[in-house]
Amino acid sequence: MAAASESAQMSAMQVMWADLIALMHDWGLWLAIGSVAIFVIGLISTPFIVARIPVDYFTHDRRRCLKENLRHPAIEMIVIVLKNMLGLVLLLAGFIMLFTPGPGLICMLIGLMIMNYPGKYRLERWFIHRPLILHAVNAMREKRNQPPLLPPGS
Repeated sequence: MAAASESAQMSAMQVMWADLIALMHDWGLWLAIGSVAIFVIGLISTPFIVARIPVDYFTHDRRRCLKENLRHPAIEMIVIVLKNMLGLVLLLAGFIMLFTPGPGLICMLIGLMIMNYPGKYRLERWFIHRPLILHAVNAMREKRNQPPLLPPGS
């Protein structure tokens, strides 16, 4: 009985691998092109975005309210959708860069900072509180002649 169950598990694994190989055969080129495009977009956009972060962005306990929007609601919705799409692209690019050359964690941080979701500010502060991340972000800012970010809680 145990041998039959083990045989069924092996058969299921073989089917899964065969399906994965077929998927890569059919879509592998497009996956590679998409990965390279996301990587390049992340590498190009990250330094520009990092340089625009206000110096005291992470020092407050709560996120500061921005001034009231003066745009038409339809335009505001389009801007939010585009901003969230860019954030998702950067988040995916950062994830890919964790396994390939590139500033993966910083790119993920930028993607998270661009998008809108509950608990965003708390997650950003947790992320930037890591010394390695803060040092890398400040190094990027220095290359763009921007002052370093103040760490959370200062």
